[in-house]
Amino acid sequence: MKKVYQSATASEVESGFAVHLDARPVRTPAKMLLILPTRALAEAIAAEWHAQEDIIRPATMPLMQLASTTLDLTTRQRDAVIHQVAAYAGTDLLCYRVERPEELIAREAATWHPLLEWTAARFGAALEVGRGVMPRSQPDDACAALRAAVAAYDDWRLTALQLATTAAGSLVIGLALMEGRLDFERAFEASELHETYQIERWGEDPESVRRRSALKADLKAARLFFDLLRA
Repeated sequence: MKKVYQSATASEVESGFAVHLDARPVRTPAKMLLILPTRALAEAIAAEWHAQEDIIRPATMPLMQLASTTLDLTTRQRDAVIHQVAAYAGTDLLCYRVERPEELIAREAATWHPLLEWTAARFGAALEVGRGVMPRSQPDDACAALRAAVAAYDDWRLTALQLATTAAGSLVIGLALMEGRLDFERAFEASELHETYQIERWGEDPESVRRRSALKADLKAARLFFDLLRA
């Protein structure tokens, strides 16, 4: 899509904060008016629109994408989103440990065990750990506690949590990022622990570079979106 506007500004409206391109209000892909809960988020999204050059590239506007997802999807399918995010409790990355080598086993313990301890203390959800990749069931009470934690998020924050959780493959990492237990760099390191170990041994190919860059960008965007909701 070609850029046809000159200015992108944020302004207060009756129900929140809007973004205007020249005099026209921004709408989501589903044609919803983009009404945001905080001025900080509106200004950040206006800055994304302002930074566009001749061709508008939605992939370079992660905050706009997250806001649109909230209005077009999360608010309309909230229960489904909660179910999708909470389901990660049953297959969380941090609960599946390698059987060897010892060096990687030690890295898992050092990086992942404190996060599982934090999850148990913060949410009353003690997840069980096992070796190998065979599926295992998690305690019903732990899954219920984590589902309640997910359901406690409002629509905006739920969208951020969904992105963080799906990017990391871990609800524990997603919650730790949203709750401030991890910053996005540490969240990336925790989610990519196995891949980083393999890269150290065998090197990295271009596809891996692209995938890891996209993952880190998603985690960063999720945390920034979350922060702007309380600014």
